[in-house]
Amino acid sequence: MNEKSQARDVYDAVGDPSRRKILRLLADVEELPLHEITVHFQIGRTAVSKHLSILKEADLVIARKVGRETRYRLNAAPLKEIQDWVSFYEGFWKDRIAKLQLLLEEEK
Repeated sequence: MNEKSQARDVYDAVGDPSRRKILRLLADVEELPLHEITVHFQIGRTAVSKHLSILKEADLVIARKVGRETRYRLNAAPLKEIQDWVSFYEGFWKDRIAKLQLLLEEEK
């Protein structure tokens, strides 16, 4: 998978509120099995499993088998790309606000 498609996968994966909620749940614990993740949603186990599959494809979630159960944990490393992208715009807006403040002070 090339860098562009991986980036798209990460952005697509975090674009859904249910998937963001799963990531938030996993950020608070070492790992969780599917049934413990599912209780936090008003959707079925199959739908939660599909969301987890999308997160796995984007490398945001790591799964491991323990007996008959699959446990999931967060892999936050791919989120760095989103952080870098947002940081650029944070700097952009800080610069614009500083220029606006200077302009307003000059008008006083």
